[in-house]
Amino acid sequence: MPKAKFLMFIPWILISGARPGNLTITATPFPVATQYQPYSSSAPSATGGVPPYTWSVTTADSTLPEGMAIDSATGVISSAAVGGQGGYQFQVQVKDSAGTIATALETINVIANNTLSGCAVFPPDSIFHHRVDSLPVDTSPAAPIPSVYQPSVIRPFFGSNSLPGPDGIPFIRVPFDQPPVSITFTLYPAESDPSPYPFPSNAPVEGSANSGGDMHVLVLQTAGGGKACQLYETWQGIYNGNDTWDASNGAHWDLGSDNLRPLGWTSGDAAGLPIMPLTVNYDEVASGLVRHPIRFTLNHMLNGIVWPGRHAAGVGFCSYASGPIPAGSLLPQSSPPTSCTFSGPSGEIYRLKANVDISVCSSSPQAAVILQSMKQYGIILADNGMSGGLIGTPDARWNNNDLACLRNFTLAQFEPVNVSSLQINPDSGATPSGPKPAPPTNLNATAH
Repeated sequence: MPKAKFLMFIPWILISGARPGNLTITATPFPVATQYQPYSSSAPSATGGVPPYTWSVTTADSTLPEGMAIDSATGVISSAAVGGQGGYQFQVQVKDSAGTIATALETINVIANNTLSGCAVFPPDSIFHHRVDSLPVDTSPAAPIPSVYQPSVIRPFFGSNSLPGPDGIPFIRVPFDQPPVSITFTLYPAESDPSPYPFPSNAPVEGSANSGGDMHVLVLQTAGGGKACQLYETWQGIYNGNDTWDASNGAHWDLGSDNLRPLGWTSGDAAGLPIMPLTVNYDEVASGLVRHPIRFTLNHMLNGIVWPGRHAAGVGFCSYASGPIPAGSLLPQSSPPTSCTFSGPSGEIYRLKANVDISVCSSSPQAAVILQSMKQYGIILADNGMSGGLIGTPDARWNNNDLACLRNFTLAQFEPVNVSSLQINPDSGATPSGPKPAPPTNLNATAH
């Protein structure tokens, strides 16, 4: 009888000691977010393991859009005000009460908001607003795009769903009374405008906070309190989590002024130029007009500057008949050097030649607007990077297939522009007063 009782007890032990199913996360599409708006997702689904679960987002991939956080108890991702722009891939992790861990890659796409809330980005007479399609070609030996780079195609370094992190350089708009916070400049403090800056904790970082790349942070502060709109930009910005930031350098522009940075000072880019006003964004393309040169990169720039550039970080040098010109010098287009060992100075504006047929992109409305702008306002050499890299903001509304039409064009189809007739003072972006060229009347297509 005892033996029989023992045999009857065995199945109960086996059942009560059975191991639970494997811990897994069932991927669920996250809804699209909109910059500046609140956001909340559904709770992700986990099965198996030993509840209760603890949720987190790891640093193994990109990260959540700035301003978002995950609830550790429910897994719900939410935000009072989304800061990020573009596509973010991140790794969500669930841990059960036995310490078992499961992970899954997830994606949240963010629609940007690049409206400027009435901000005038520099005065109307700024070189950054001036059409260049009627100006002469710059014949200086410093001016041409180096022949080795001319076969490079135009590469849009911006778009939608460009994972793992957003593709492009984002920016955020803050009110005039945004509290300023401390920023420690770690690499170029002597060429940085002093802290504090009005950086919110949800300011988007280029490529995301985990990218380890250029990590530009751009903040547009709207007008108020007797001040015009202001622009603050950093390179390699890192939020410390306690209302302070670190950055390699920082630059501040009063957008009501034509003042440029001190000659020889860098900014968020190697040319010492502002970034946000020279990137292309979806909202302006959707309006059918891009009224400024668009920043682009070459693998190497010449170690010289033309107005409105302010800083050089390149190779080679130029000379006058009297001798070499010191590296990093301003090279006046009105009195160009006689020879150069390289070309492509920072700040040089290039326009798509008037005879270039852009009709191949007539059915790609976003690309068509950008191409027309490159004929009228040009592209401006702003930094070292991949040759032909065209810089814009990340945005879930971009159509990557549409933008890909830009790759039908090469740098050989651009020519340098002599803007010396527009220069009043080399330390100012102001151009002579008077009528500006008429706005374009035919953009081939309207972006959507």
